[in-house]
Amino acid sequence: MVTAGDFRNGVTFEMDGNVYSIIEFQHVKPGKGAAFVRTKIRNVISGAVTERTFNPNDKYPTAFIDRKDMQYLYSDGDLYYFMDSETYEQIPINANVLGDNFKFVKENMECKVLSYKGSVFGVEPPNFVELEITKTEPGIKGDTATNTLKPATVETGAEVRVPLFINEGERIRVDTRTGEYMERA
Repeated sequence: MVTAGDFRNGVTFEMDGNVYSIIEFQHVKPGKGAAFVRTKIRNVISGAVTERTFNPNDKYPTAFIDRKDMQYLYSDGDLYYFMDSETYEQIPINANVLGDNFKFVKENMECKVLSYKGSVFGVEPPNFVELEITKTEPGIKGDTATNTLKPATVETGAEVRVPLFINEGERIRVDTRTGEYMERA
Protein backbone atom coordinates (compact mmCIF):
# COMPACT_ATOMS: atom_id res chain seq x y z
CA MET A 1 0.00 0.00 0.00
CA VAL A 2 1.12 3.54 -0.75
CA THR A 3 -0.31 6.63 0.90
CA ALA A 4 -0.93 9.81 -1.07
CA GLY A 5 1.53 11.57 1.23
CA ASP A 6 4.28 9.27 -0.13
CA PHE A 7 3.57 10.04 -3.80
CA ARG A 8 6.69 10.74 -5.90
CA ASN A 9 7.26 10.98 -9.66
CA GLY A 10 7.05 7.53 -11.26
CA VAL A 11 5.11 5.84 -8.44
CA THR A 12 2.43 3.49 -9.79
CA PHE A 13 -0.77 2.60 -7.93
CA GLU A 14 -4.21 1.10 -8.50
CA MET A 15 -7.35 3.21 -8.12
CA ASP A 16 -10.92 2.50 -9.27
CA GLY A 17 -9.79 -0.61 -11.18
CA ASN A 18 -7.17 1.30 -13.22
CA VAL A 19 -3.41 1.66 -12.89
CA TYR A 20 -1.97 5.18 -12.63
CA SER A 21 1.53 6.62 -12.67
CA ILE A 22 2.47 9.93 -11.03
CA ILE A 23 3.79 12.49 -13.53
CA GLU A 24 3.88 15.50 -11.18
CA PHE A 25 3.02 15.96 -7.54
CA GLN A 26 2.88 18.85 -5.10
CA HIS A 27 2.24 18.74 -1.36
CA VAL A 28 0.12 21.79 -0.46
CA LYS A 29 -0.25 23.04 3.10
CA PRO A 30 -2.64 25.99 3.03
CA GLY A 31 -2.69 28.44 5.92
CA LYS A 32 -6.25 27.47 6.70
CA GLY A 33 -7.66 23.95 6.38
CA ALA A 34 -6.10 20.53 5.88
CA ALA A 35 -3.10 19.72 3.71
CA PHE A 36 -3.61 17.95 0.37
CA VAL A 37 -1.58 16.50 -2.50
CA ARG A 38 -2.12 17.98 -5.98
CA THR A 39 -1.07 15.52 -8.72
CA LYS A 40 -0.99 14.98 -12.44
CA ILE A 41 -1.52 11.26 -13.08
CA ARG A 42 -1.40 9.11 -16.24
CA ASN A 43 -3.54 6.02 -16.79
CA VAL A 44 -0.80 3.58 -17.85
CA ILE A 45 -3.13 1.47 -20.01
CA SER A 46 -5.01 4.18 -21.94
CA GLY A 47 -2.39 6.95 -21.63
CA ALA A 48 -4.95 9.54 -20.49
CA VAL A 49 -3.54 12.28 -18.23
CA THR A 50 -5.69 13.87 -15.53
CA GLU A 51 -5.16 16.23 -12.63
CA ARG A 52 -6.46 15.19 -9.22
CA THR A 53 -6.10 16.13 -5.57
CA PHE A 54 -5.72 13.57 -2.79
CA ASN A 55 -5.95 13.60 0.98
CA PRO A 56 -2.40 12.73 2.23
CA ASN A 57 -3.88 9.90 4.34
CA ASP A 58 -5.59 8.11 1.42
CA LYS A 59 -4.14 4.63 0.80
CA TYR A 60 -3.93 2.80 -2.52
CA PRO A 61 -2.48 -0.60 -3.49
CA THR A 62 0.88 -0.42 -5.22
CA ALA A 63 0.89 -1.58 -8.85
CA PHE A 64 3.99 -3.47 -9.91
CA ILE A 65 5.08 -2.68 -13.47
CA ASP A 66 7.39 -5.11 -15.29
CA ARG A 67 10.29 -3.30 -16.98
CA LYS A 68 12.09 -5.73 -19.24
CA ASP A 69 15.14 -4.99 -21.40
CA MET A 70 14.38 -6.02 -24.97
CA GLN A 71 16.10 -5.44 -28.29
CA TYR A 72 14.21 -3.64 -31.06
CA LEU A 73 14.55 -5.77 -34.21
CA TYR A 74 12.43 -4.38 -37.05
CA SER A 75 9.05 -3.00 -38.02
CA ASP A 76 6.48 -4.52 -40.34
CA GLY A 77 3.66 -2.09 -41.04
CA ASP A 78 2.12 -1.08 -37.71
CA LEU A 79 3.86 -3.87 -35.77
CA TYR A 80 7.27 -3.39 -34.16
CA TYR A 81 9.13 -6.56 -33.16
CA PHE A 82 11.17 -6.80 -29.95
CA MET A 83 13.32 -9.71 -28.76
CA ASP A 84 13.87 -10.76 -25.16
CA SER A 85 17.66 -10.87 -24.70
CA GLU A 86 17.48 -13.83 -22.30
CA THR A 87 14.93 -16.18 -23.91
CA TYR A 88 15.25 -14.93 -27.53
CA GLU A 89 11.45 -14.80 -27.68
CA GLN A 90 10.10 -12.20 -30.14
CA ILE A 91 6.98 -10.17 -29.41
CA PRO A 92 5.13 -7.77 -31.73
CA ILE A 93 4.06 -4.42 -30.29
CA ASN A 94 1.50 -2.19 -31.98
CA ALA A 95 2.61 1.28 -33.13
CA ASN A 96 0.02 3.07 -30.97
CA VAL A 97 1.77 1.75 -27.81
CA LEU A 98 5.06 3.40 -28.75
CA GLY A 99 5.64 6.96 -27.57
CA ASP A 100 6.72 10.01 -29.56
CA ASN A 101 10.31 9.53 -28.42
CA PHE A 102 10.52 6.15 -30.23
CA LYS A 103 11.38 8.03 -33.44
CA PHE A 104 15.02 8.17 -32.23
CA VAL A 105 15.40 4.36 -31.94
CA LYS A 106 17.42 2.43 -34.53
CA GLU A 107 17.22 -1.29 -35.16
CA ASN A 108 19.10 -3.48 -32.63
CA MET A 109 18.86 -0.87 -29.83
CA GLU A 110 17.99 -1.97 -26.29
CA CYS A 111 14.71 -0.56 -24.95
CA LYS A 112 12.67 -1.13 -21.79
CA VAL A 113 9.29 -2.73 -22.51
CA LEU A 114 6.72 -1.84 -19.83
CA SER A 115 3.91 -4.25 -19.03
CA TYR A 116 1.28 -4.70 -16.35
CA LYS A 117 -0.11 -8.20 -15.75
CA GLY A 118 1.21 -9.38 -19.12
CA SER A 119 -0.20 -6.56 -21.29
CA VAL A 120 2.37 -4.19 -22.81
CA PHE A 121 1.47 -0.52 -22.45
CA GLY A 122 4.70 1.31 -23.25
CA VAL A 123 8.26 1.26 -24.53
CA GLU A 124 11.04 3.40 -23.04
CA PRO A 125 13.97 4.05 -25.38
CA PRO A 126 17.45 4.70 -23.94
CA ASN A 127 17.77 8.23 -22.50
CA PHE A 128 20.59 9.17 -24.88
CA VAL A 129 21.28 7.86 -28.39
CA GLU A 130 24.03 8.53 -30.93
CA LEU A 131 22.70 9.22 -34.42
CA GLU A 132 24.19 10.35 -37.72
CA ILE A 133 23.01 13.52 -39.46
CA THR A 134 21.69 12.59 -42.93
CA LYS A 135 20.39 15.98 -44.07
CA THR A 136 21.01 19.56 -42.99
CA GLU A 137 22.11 22.89 -44.43
CA PRO A 138 25.91 23.10 -44.72
CA GLY A 139 27.79 25.00 -42.03
CA ILE A 140 29.59 28.16 -43.18
CA LYS A 141 33.00 29.15 -41.84
CA GLY A 142 32.43 31.54 -38.96
CA ASP A 143 29.08 30.03 -37.88
CA THR A 144 30.05 29.49 -34.27
CA ALA A 145 27.08 31.02 -32.48
CA THR A 146 25.93 28.53 -29.88
CA ASN A 147 22.39 29.80 -29.39
CA THR A 148 21.29 29.68 -33.04
CA LEU A 149 19.79 26.39 -34.22
CA LYS A 150 18.91 24.88 -37.59
CA PRO A 151 16.81 21.79 -38.49
CA ALA A 152 18.61 18.53 -39.21
CA THR A 153 17.31 15.07 -40.14
CA VAL A 154 18.95 12.08 -38.44
CA GLU A 155 19.30 8.52 -39.76
CA THR A 156 16.00 7.38 -38.18
CA GLY A 157 14.08 10.10 -40.05
CA ALA A 158 13.43 12.25 -36.97
CA GLU A 159 14.11 15.99 -37.08
CA VAL A 160 16.34 17.63 -34.47
CA ARG A 161 17.38 21.26 -34.00
CA VAL A 162 21.21 21.49 -34.02
CA PRO A 163 23.77 24.34 -33.82
CA LEU A 164 24.92 25.97 -37.07
CA PHE A 165 28.37 24.31 -37.04
CA ILE A 166 26.98 20.73 -37.32
CA ASN A 167 27.25 19.24 -40.85
CA GLU A 168 25.92 16.17 -42.69
CA GLY A 169 27.68 12.93 -41.81
CA GLU A 170 28.50 13.97 -38.23
CA ARG A 171 27.33 11.89 -35.27
CA ILE A 172 25.44 13.62 -32.46
CA ARG A 173 23.98 12.64 -29.08
CA VAL A 174 20.24 13.23 -28.67
CA ASP A 175 18.23 13.21 -25.42
CA THR A 176 15.21 11.01 -26.31
CA ARG A 177 13.12 12.40 -23.43
CA THR A 178 13.15 15.95 -24.82
CA GLY A 179 14.27 15.37 -28.43
CA GLU A 180 17.07 17.91 -28.04
CA TYR A 181 20.62 17.92 -29.37
CA MET A 182 23.13 17.33 -26.57
CA GLU A 183 26.63 17.27 -28.13
CA ARG A 184 28.76 15.85 -30.89
CA ALA A 185 29.48 12.16 -30.47
